[in-house]
Amino acid sequence: MAIAFRAASAALLLSGALLAGCAGDGSDGGLFTTGAIGSDNAVAEAPKVDPACVALTARIEGLRKEGIADKIEKASAKKYKMTQADLTKADQLTKANAEFQARCSTVSRPTTAQVGSPSLNKKSGSGAPN
Repeated sequence: MAIAFRAASAALLLSGALLAGCAGDGSDGGLFTTGAIGSDNAVAEAPKVDPACVALTARIEGLRKEGIADKIEKASAKKYKMTQADLTKADQLTKANAEFQARCSTVSRPTTAQVGSPSLNKKSGSGAPN
């Protein structure tokens, strides 16, 4: 009985492999390609990169390599006194980060409707039953 079960399983796997090979679209893509999968000609184009985003990224990385972020962190813990030059670079880093987030970030920002809860925004005198 076990031998018959194994033989039936092997026959099922073999027929499945043969049928999968027959489902090809006629191109020489191998044994297990199907017509549902696009051909190699339909390669997606690389997303276009905004040159301004590249420049902003380089500017941010340059300021971070100079240690401005570390100096800001140490100054907030009162372990470092920032000079005027450090403050200027910190301002540049903050503005570059903000511009990068506004222009290049793919993270969606919540709208005001998503941020505030309707129950928290109601006034007590709005006529709603209490």
